Amino acid sequence: MTRTILIVDDDPMIRKLIATTLEDISGYRLQEAGDGLEAVERALTARPEIVFLDVDMPRLNGIETCRRLRSDPLTASATIVMLTGDSGDVVERGAQEAGADLFLTKPFSPLHLLRLVDRIGAAR
Repeated sequence: MTRTILIVDDDPMIRKLIATTLEDISGYRLQEAGDGLEAVERALTARPEIVFLDVDMPRLNGIETCRRLRSDPLTASATIVMLTGDSGDVVERGAQEAGADLFLTKPFSPLHLLRLVDRIGAAR
């Protein structure tokens, strides 16, 4: 059974980095979105198991996108990993209150990303 990972970031280079890192993991199909509104639309059709979600994006930020994903029964069970270049308790607290499962600060190593996906997949 193929599972989906949704990569959401307004920076195409970050999306490419994550996609390139994860493209060879068997059993996963990768989807991408460039902002929060597009992410919600894609998530409703793709029903991702894992969402890598940037905090700071145009049109709909990551915190509000996370809230919307959590509030819809079709996407509520996804593991949401918030991505940000900002470190700090305020951003992390906001992400947790919105329903984020994990928090990853940019820059992150590709190896760490692979291990994270392995850990999430094993836990499901």
